[in-house]
Amino acid sequence: MSISYEQTGRTTQKARTRAALIDAARRLLAAGRTPSVEDAAEAAAVSRATAYRYFPDRRALLMAAHPEVEATDLLGEDAPQDARERLDRTIAELIGLTVDTEPELRTMLRLSLEPGPPHELLLRQGRAIGWIEKALVPLQARLDPPELRRLVLAIRAACGIEALVWLTDIAGLSRQEASELMRWSALALLRTALAEADERRGSR
Repeated sequence: MSISYEQTGRTTQKARTRAALIDAARRLLAAGRTPSVEDAAEAAAVSRATAYRYFPDRRALLMAAHPEVEATDLLGEDAPQDARERLDRTIAELIGLTVDTEPELRTMLRLSLEPGPPHELLLRQGRAIGWIEKALVPLQARLDPPELRRLVLAIRAACGIEALVWLTDIAGLSRQEASELMRWSALALLRTALAEADERRGSR
Protein backbone atom coordinates (compact mmCIF):
# COMPACT_ATOMS: atom_id res chain seq x y z
CA MET A 1 0.00 0.00 0.00
CA SER A 2 1.43 3.38 -0.98
CA ILE A 3 1.84 6.07 1.66
CA SER A 4 0.72 9.58 0.83
CA TYR A 5 3.09 12.52 1.00
CA GLU A 6 1.24 13.91 4.01
CA GLN A 7 1.82 10.75 6.05
CA THR A 8 5.61 10.84 5.82
CA GLY A 9 7.79 13.02 8.04
CA ARG A 10 6.82 16.35 9.67
CA THR A 11 3.19 15.32 9.63
CA THR A 12 2.09 18.18 11.90
CA GLN A 13 3.60 20.83 9.64
CA LYS A 14 2.17 19.09 6.56
CA ALA A 15 -1.27 19.02 8.15
CA ARG A 16 -1.03 22.79 8.69
CA THR A 17 0.02 23.34 5.09
CA ARG A 18 -2.81 21.22 3.78
CA ALA A 19 -5.30 23.06 6.01
CA ALA A 20 -3.97 26.41 4.76
CA LEU A 21 -4.46 25.37 1.13
CA ILE A 22 -7.99 24.17 1.82
CA ASP A 23 -8.84 27.35 3.72
CA ALA A 24 -7.49 29.44 0.85
CA ALA A 25 -9.55 27.46 -1.66
CA ARG A 26 -12.68 27.96 0.43
CA ARG A 27 -12.08 31.71 0.65
CA LEU A 28 -11.68 31.91 -3.11
CA LEU A 29 -14.83 29.85 -3.65
CA ALA A 30 -16.77 32.09 -1.28
CA ALA A 31 -15.58 35.06 -3.34
CA GLY A 32 -17.07 33.50 -6.46
CA ARG A 33 -13.90 32.04 -7.97
CA THR A 34 -13.20 28.42 -8.88
CA PRO A 35 -9.56 28.21 -7.80
CA SER A 36 -6.84 26.18 -9.41
CA VAL A 37 -4.11 24.58 -7.32
CA GLU A 38 -1.89 27.53 -8.26
CA ASP A 39 -4.52 30.03 -7.07
CA ALA A 40 -4.82 28.30 -3.70
CA ALA A 41 -1.04 28.12 -3.38
CA GLU A 42 -0.70 31.85 -3.99
CA ALA A 43 -3.50 32.71 -1.55
CA ALA A 44 -1.99 30.45 1.12
CA ALA A 45 1.57 31.70 0.54
CA VAL A 46 2.68 28.18 -0.38
CA SER A 47 4.88 27.30 -3.32
CA ARG A 48 3.18 25.76 -6.34
CA ALA A 49 5.44 22.72 -6.19
CA THR A 50 4.48 22.14 -2.56
CA ALA A 51 0.77 22.62 -3.27
CA TYR A 52 0.84 19.97 -5.99
CA ARG A 53 2.26 17.46 -3.51
CA TYR A 54 -1.01 17.75 -1.60
CA PHE A 55 -3.43 18.19 -4.49
CA PRO A 56 -2.40 16.85 -7.90
CA ASP A 57 -5.18 18.71 -9.71
CA ARG A 58 -8.05 21.15 -9.28
CA ARG A 59 -10.59 18.40 -8.77
CA ALA A 60 -8.71 17.00 -5.77
CA LEU A 61 -8.42 20.47 -4.27
CA LEU A 62 -12.09 21.28 -4.70
CA MET A 63 -13.09 17.92 -3.27
CA ALA A 64 -11.15 18.72 -0.12
CA ALA A 65 -12.60 22.22 0.04
CA HIS A 66 -16.19 21.01 0.09
CA PRO A 67 -17.98 22.23 3.25
CA GLU A 68 -17.73 19.65 6.02
CA VAL A 69 -20.87 18.91 7.97
CA GLU A 70 -20.46 15.98 10.33
CA ALA A 71 -23.91 16.22 11.91
CA THR A 72 -26.04 13.08 11.78
CA ASP A 73 -29.16 15.24 11.90
CA LEU A 74 -30.15 18.90 11.72
CA LEU A 75 -32.74 18.79 14.48
CA GLY A 76 -30.55 20.29 17.18
CA GLU A 77 -31.31 20.04 20.87
CA ASP A 78 -34.83 19.40 22.16
CA ALA A 79 -35.92 17.83 18.88
CA PRO A 80 -39.72 17.86 18.54
CA GLN A 81 -41.63 14.60 18.30
CA ASP A 82 -44.07 15.77 15.64
CA ALA A 83 -42.93 14.74 12.14
CA ARG A 84 -44.03 18.01 10.54
CA GLU A 85 -42.11 20.11 13.04
CA ARG A 86 -39.05 17.88 12.71
CA LEU A 87 -39.11 18.12 8.94
CA ASP A 88 -39.64 21.87 8.92
CA ARG A 89 -36.71 22.39 11.27
CA THR A 90 -34.48 20.07 9.25
CA ILE A 91 -35.34 21.67 5.93
CA ALA A 92 -34.85 25.16 7.32
CA GLU A 93 -31.36 24.17 8.49
CA LEU A 94 -30.58 22.40 5.21
CA ILE A 95 -31.60 25.47 3.21
CA GLY A 96 -29.52 27.68 5.47
CA LEU A 97 -26.46 25.51 4.92
CA THR A 98 -27.09 25.48 1.19
CA VAL A 99 -27.35 29.27 0.91
CA ASP A 100 -24.37 29.86 3.22
CA THR A 101 -22.11 27.58 1.18
CA GLU A 102 -23.66 28.17 -2.24
CA PRO A 103 -20.42 28.93 -4.16
CA GLU A 104 -18.78 25.74 -2.90
CA LEU A 105 -21.88 23.66 -3.58
CA ARG A 106 -22.26 25.08 -7.08
CA THR A 107 -18.70 24.00 -7.77
CA MET A 108 -19.41 20.49 -6.48
CA LEU A 109 -22.56 20.36 -8.59
CA ARG A 110 -20.54 21.27 -11.66
CA LEU A 111 -17.95 18.61 -10.80
CA SER A 112 -20.71 16.02 -10.43
CA LEU A 113 -21.46 16.46 -14.14
CA GLU A 114 -17.87 15.78 -15.16
CA PRO A 115 -16.31 12.33 -15.68
CA GLY A 116 -14.76 10.91 -12.55
CA PRO A 117 -15.24 8.37 -9.76
CA PRO A 118 -18.83 8.92 -8.55
CA HIS A 119 -18.07 7.77 -5.00
CA GLU A 120 -15.70 10.70 -4.48
CA LEU A 121 -18.30 13.43 -4.77
CA LEU A 122 -19.94 14.47 -1.53
CA LEU A 123 -23.06 15.55 -3.40
CA ARG A 124 -23.58 11.86 -4.19
CA GLN A 125 -23.09 10.57 -0.65
CA GLY A 126 -26.63 11.23 0.51
CA ARG A 127 -25.98 13.30 3.63
CA ALA A 128 -29.16 15.33 3.14
CA ILE A 129 -31.13 12.14 2.58
CA GLY A 130 -29.93 10.88 5.95
CA TRP A 131 -30.98 14.11 7.64
CA ILE A 132 -34.46 13.94 6.11
CA GLU A 133 -34.80 10.27 7.07
CA LYS A 134 -33.92 11.18 10.66
CA ALA A 135 -36.53 13.93 10.66
CA LEU A 136 -39.24 11.54 9.48
CA VAL A 137 -38.52 8.71 11.93
CA PRO A 138 -41.92 9.25 13.65
CA LEU A 139 -43.63 8.23 10.40
CA GLN A 140 -42.13 4.73 10.34
CA ALA A 141 -45.28 3.35 11.96
CA ARG A 142 -47.56 5.25 9.58
CA LEU A 143 -45.90 4.79 6.20
CA ASP A 144 -44.64 1.59 4.65
CA PRO A 145 -40.87 1.56 3.95
CA PRO A 146 -41.32 2.13 0.17
CA GLU A 147 -43.73 5.01 0.86
CA LEU A 148 -41.35 6.60 3.33
CA ARG A 149 -38.39 6.21 0.99
CA ARG A 150 -40.31 7.80 -1.87
CA LEU A 151 -41.24 10.74 0.37
CA VAL A 152 -37.65 11.23 1.51
CA LEU A 153 -36.34 11.26 -2.07
CA ALA A 154 -39.10 13.60 -3.25
CA ILE A 155 -38.29 16.08 -0.48
CA ARG A 156 -34.56 15.87 -1.24
CA ALA A 157 -35.27 16.55 -4.92
CA ALA A 158 -37.20 19.68 -3.96
CA CYS A 159 -34.50 21.10 -1.70
CA GLY A 160 -30.75 21.62 -1.80
CA ILE A 161 -28.30 23.19 -4.23
CA GLU A 162 -29.90 21.71 -7.36
CA ALA A 163 -33.28 23.25 -6.52
CA LEU A 164 -31.69 26.52 -5.45
CA VAL A 165 -29.83 26.85 -8.74
CA TRP A 166 -32.98 26.22 -10.78
CA LEU A 167 -35.18 28.53 -8.71
CA THR A 168 -32.72 31.43 -8.77
CA ASP A 169 -31.04 31.06 -12.17
CA ILE A 170 -33.98 29.79 -14.22
CA ALA A 171 -37.13 30.84 -12.36
CA GLY A 172 -35.61 34.17 -11.37
CA LEU A 173 -36.51 34.04 -7.68
CA SER A 174 -34.51 35.76 -4.99
CA ARG A 175 -32.72 33.50 -2.54
CA GLN A 176 -35.27 34.38 0.12
CA GLU A 177 -38.14 33.48 -2.22
CA ALA A 178 -36.39 30.28 -3.28
CA SER A 179 -35.81 29.31 0.35
CA GLU A 180 -39.45 29.86 1.23
CA LEU A 181 -40.60 27.84 -1.78
CA MET A 182 -38.31 24.92 -0.97
CA ARG A 183 -39.59 24.87 2.59
CA TRP A 184 -43.20 25.02 1.38
CA SER A 185 -42.56 22.21 -1.11
CA ALA A 186 -41.18 19.91 1.57
CA LEU A 187 -44.22 20.35 3.80
CA ALA A 188 -46.60 20.02 0.83
CA LEU A 189 -44.99 16.70 -0.10
CA LEU A 190 -45.37 15.53 3.47
CA ARG A 191 -49.06 16.43 3.54
CA THR A 192 -49.67 14.68 0.23
CA ALA A 193 -47.87 11.50 1.27
CA LEU A 194 -49.82 11.28 4.53
CA ALA A 195 -53.15 11.98 2.82
CA GLU A 196 -52.46 9.28 0.22
CA ALA A 197 -51.51 6.78 2.92
CA ASP A 198 -54.68 7.53 4.90
CA GLU A 199 -56.79 7.20 1.76
CA ARG A 200 -55.29 3.81 0.92
CA ARG A 201 -55.87 2.54 4.41
CA GLY A 202 -59.43 3.83 4.37
CA SER A 203 -60.19 1.96 1.16
CA ARG A 204 -58.98 -1.39 2.46
